[in-house]
Amino acid sequence: MAQYIIITTGALFGMLSVIFGAFGAHALKKILSTDQLHSFEVGVRYQMYHAIVLLLLGFNDEFVTKAIYWCFTLGIVLFSFSIYGLVLSDAKGKKLKFLGPITPIGGLLLVVGWLLLIFHFI
Repeated sequence: MAQYIIITTGALFGMLSVIFGAFGAHALKKILSTDQLHSFEVGVRYQMYHAIVLLLLGFNDEFVTKAIYWCFTLGIVLFSFSIYGLVLSDAKGKKLKFLGPITPIGGLLLVVGWLLLIFHFI
């Protein structure tokens, strides 16, 4: 896997998590319930955690495989971004329920990414 792709992906997800976190803390704080804001923050937190992992893997690219990269990348998109969509659509009164089943698929991809990382080291 090309090092610059991994680092760029991690940096992009990290940057977006800072932007989304600030957006949640300032603009959304006024329109979201406490539970909705908490859910939004979970999406931001998991996005940042995995962005950092992608960066670390990018700087040590002998430890990353395409499968690990794609599990983390798709996992972030499906997990965090589905949470953002669920929370924001719920706040507008038009909850996008089809996103509900997508969140655990993203979470499963994140878990599989970690599992593949463990196997890679063993």
